[in-house]
Amino acid sequence: MSGNPPAIFLMGPTAAGKTDLAIELTKVLPCELISVDSALVYRGMDIGTAKPSKEVLAAHPHRLIDILDPAQSYSAAEFRRDALEAMADISARGKIPLLVGGTMLYYKALLDGLADMPAADAEVRAELEAQAQALGLGELHRQLAEVDPESAARIHPNDPQRLIRALEVYRVSGQSMTAHRLRQSEQSRGPDAGAASHLPYTVASLAIAPAERRVLHERIASRFSQMLEQGFVDEVRLLRARSDLHAGLPSIRSVGYRQVWDHLDGTLTAEEMRERGIIATRQLAKRQFTWLRGWPDVHWLDSLARDNLSRTLKYLGAVSILS
Repeated sequence: MSGNPPAIFLMGPTAAGKTDLAIELTKVLPCELISVDSALVYRGMDIGTAKPSKEVLAAHPHRLIDILDPAQSYSAAEFRRDALEAMADISARGKIPLLVGGTMLYYKALLDGLADMPAADAEVRAELEAQAQALGLGELHRQLAEVDPESAARIHPNDPQRLIRALEVYRVSGQSMTAHRLRQSEQSRGPDAGAASHLPYTVASLAIAPAERRVLHERIASRFSQMLEQGFVDEVRLLRARSDLHAGLPSIRSVGYRQVWDHLDGTLTAEEMRERGIIATRQLAKRQFTWLRGWPDVHWLDSLARDNLSRTLKYLGAVSILS
């Protein structure tokens, strides 16, 4: 192993069993857990995010869970900052950071760094969110195509978070997101290339998922139905009662929450909400698989295997993560 301290990435699609395996690992290795999930950061969003129970979190603490109010936004850059701080603390105490979750953009940001973009501007973002509500995402996409056609070609017209961020970057700085990335790319070829973005850890990348996609789809449907039985609709009803929350926020756009929100708006029946929530979760899993298929040196585990703990330990030993 290099002189860098070890870290473990435990990735995979939603409903694959990542948390259970991570907890098993903490029982046999000196690991501490860091959540890599863009929805678990929010307080009061427990059922629809499949957040580990209070009992589980008390016994097996996860960093970066329940750190924000749902009215706040959280960027990949902010995650990278917080994760690096947590990893440094864990490593300094002789432990191994075990990062577990399915938000692949966060892993990518942590591993490769991010383009140096302007900081978020609450006023500009609020204006763009209001435009999205009043005029629709198609108008925002049209505006982006005028000032940054490369980003517009890359960002789906129905992706409000990335559309708003790209327009925000342009309005705050007067330069497109593409221009910022091009400048950073040019700088990265200079004599100090990689110094800022290099992740100073020896990383073992694991991914867990059922070998058959059908099994994952069944798990997703079963878990969504279970969430509804546990009071998911009432959880969203409490969020809707707040005057500072609306459907344009990243928290409310989380998979499942947007569908229940629309149901409470009266635009979806209960059955339509359930069906669309399951479909949206399957689409999320498909995107996660797409990320993982291109991930370097990832070691796959089958969710249904009974010996995943021993398989994981064997792999970690083989790649010299365990000394």
